[in-house]
Amino acid sequence: MTDTSPFPLEGGCDCRLLRYRIETRPLFVHCCHCRWCQRESGASFALNAMIESDRVTNLGAPPELVLTPSESGQGQRIARCPECRVAVWSHYSSAGTLVSFVRVGTLDEPSHLPPDVHIFTASKQPWVVIPPGAAAFPVYYEREKLWPAESLARRQVLLPKIEAYQASLKRA
Repeated sequence: MTDTSPFPLEGGCDCRLLRYRIETRPLFVHCCHCRWCQRESGASFALNAMIESDRVTNLGAPPELVLTPSESGQGQRIARCPECRVAVWSHYSSAGTLVSFVRVGTLDEPSHLPPDVHIFTASKQPWVVIPPGAAAFPVYYEREKLWPAESLARRQVLLPKIEAYQASLKRA
């Protein structure tokens, strides 16, 4: 049997100073229609592949992590090229740098990662048409009902690290 998996996949910024590779399939791909993602991306939504950061390999210059505001009030760190300033992924406050939300559009072949779910559709632009039958939710969704078993298992491995990270924030 031939392996037809497209992974690993490579990507990077416009000037090619920053290059990376995602080694495996992401946990899940979110198409987020919230106003924060619209403003941050300058587009009608953000398409992010959620993946464990240790499955993202840096192939070029290190990104600059820029702390930006978020709706939660806790901010997020956006990994940007230090030269052309393109955002390649984010780290949200809930998991810190343990999980990367890779901007699918920065992949060399973004067509390999269509959205698994559309979230915050209550604030989507009215002219954005979500395909019939696509998983879509006005706000968020129940992870256990949508994520594949493999992704849920990977999340279970990650949870103790996330809990330790969150505990360290409370001590600081």
